[in-house]
Amino acid sequence: MLWFVVSVVYITPANAAQIPHESSRYRNELTRQARLIWGINAPIAVMAAQIHQESAWNKSAVSAVGAKGLAQFMPGTARWIPAIDSRLNNPQPTNPTWALRALARYDFWLYSKLKADTYCDRWAMTLSAYNGGLGWVLRDKKAANAAGDSRWLWWDNVEKYNAGRGKSQFRENRGYPRRILRLLTPRYQQAGWGQGVCHD
Repeated sequence: MLWFVVSVVYITPANAAQIPHESSRYRNELTRQARLIWGINAPIAVMAAQIHQESAWNKSAVSAVGAKGLAQFMPGTARWIPAIDSRLNNPQPTNPTWALRALARYDFWLYSKLKADTYCDRWAMTLSAYNGGLGWVLRDKKAANAAGDSRWLWWDNVEKYNAGRGKSQFRENRGYPRRILRLLTPRYQQAGWGQGVCHD
């Protein structure tokens, strides 16, 4: 099995805390796609925060390494996505409808491959896998377990372990779920996008 990486478009400090106005254009479509895949209780605020982190809601965003669109899919990942959702059989990462469904589907696929003690920890692992690859998260879980920490908890457990990434990639990867779940998701919750997944 191949594990894919989705890149990140970094957001400047000036716009980091603000919900981009452009998000309102895609709110209904994200809600629709997320609920089709996750059900009525889909964590839409989390996925909105994830898109905020990935592209700041810029459908034309292209990263330095070639990731494209709202969800910043790398070309290889975009080509693979139809393997988990046949409705996405024509990869179009710069098409907002395709990208939003693909993000919701890929999150759901990753979430289904990971187990954790809490919803919050499981989502942190899912986001880490979206950013850096599922294989790394599984190896980090194994390293945590071998060291006597819990492989079922992300925060202060699995997140401490690096199974071999470079320092900059590890730092980026650990910041990704923290920023999405702890900083951005509460902003989208406050703006009425629904509930988050961490309640501490």
